Amino acid sequence: MLRRILLLAALAGLIGFGVFWWLTIPATVAASALPAYQPNLANGLTTFNAGGCSSCHAVPKQDDRTRLGGGLAIPSPFGTFYAPNISPDPNDGIGRWSEADFVTAVMKGTSPSGTHYFPAFPYTSYQHARLNDVRDLFAYLKTLPPVAGKVRDHDVPFPFNIRRNVGVWKFLFMDGKPFVADASRSAHWYRGAYLVNSFGHCAECHSPRNFLGGIISSQRFAGGPNPEGEGWVPNITPRGLSDWSVKDVAYFLDSGQTPDGDSAGGSMVRVIRNTSQLSPTDRDAIAEYIKSLPPVEGPPKPVKPEKKS
Repeated sequence: MLRRILLLAALAGLIGFGVFWWLTIPATVAASALPAYQPNLANGLTTFNAGGCSSCHAVPKQDDRTRLGGGLAIPSPFGTFYAPNISPDPNDGIGRWSEADFVTAVMKGTSPSGTHYFPAFPYTSYQHARLNDVRDLFAYLKTLPPVAGKVRDHDVPFPFNIRRNVGVWKFLFMDGKPFVADASRSAHWYRGAYLVNSFGHCAECHSPRNFLGGIISSQRFAGGPNPEGEGWVPNITPRGLSDWSVKDVAYFLDSGQTPDGDSAGGSMVRVIRNTSQLSPTDRDAIAEYIKSLPPVEGPPKPVKPEKKS
């Protein structure tokens, strides 16, 4: 009887492991799935700015946004991640990547070696991008200066450092669906919605997350604890921006100045350096979409203890 129980337990374990292995197979995009295409470098630049690539991947403490040697430390509740080198350097960057490698990385979160990228890389938003936009971005990145230098490994403790487990996270929090237009809305609104929900990846910072690090969908864009560990990210639904007009939002994306005369701080400074490079039409479209969101109450801010006199 005991032997039978042990055999059944072993069989159940093997089946469970097989299911786990199957569910966590890294997804890829085959080169054969990419038909002949003439890249649009101007659109690649727009995508570069909308995606905020330089915010994370530009070499820290220097002003050239095109030197994408990486190295920025990105703290999180699961450890500290270090943005990789995505310059065209053939040894330390992505100079030897194929177009299929790049599309796979951006839209599937899978490396050229076939392992899962950690979701500090916001591919949960990038998965909604149009394929040709991703291809244009790759073509644009190849025109930038190569930067030598390998970035240090991530500082992520066990068990979060087991990349195969990221496949389970992707199963829970990635739907793999393209962004779908609302037929009742204007093309201008759709452009803003597309930028915000794909390359702009605004929800990645402006939404609270659950204990697994997944966005709480019912409070999307409603702000919450800064995922980098310090401060509070604001609610950008009309609940948090009730006094802002569409023009106010667009002006903020251009200048970093708020309607009350304050200015952007923290990591938003890096974001403004990107959005200020977008066309006025794109900034207006983003603003129109943001102001059209339903008002959502975010998580309560922790109460600061009163200072004793």
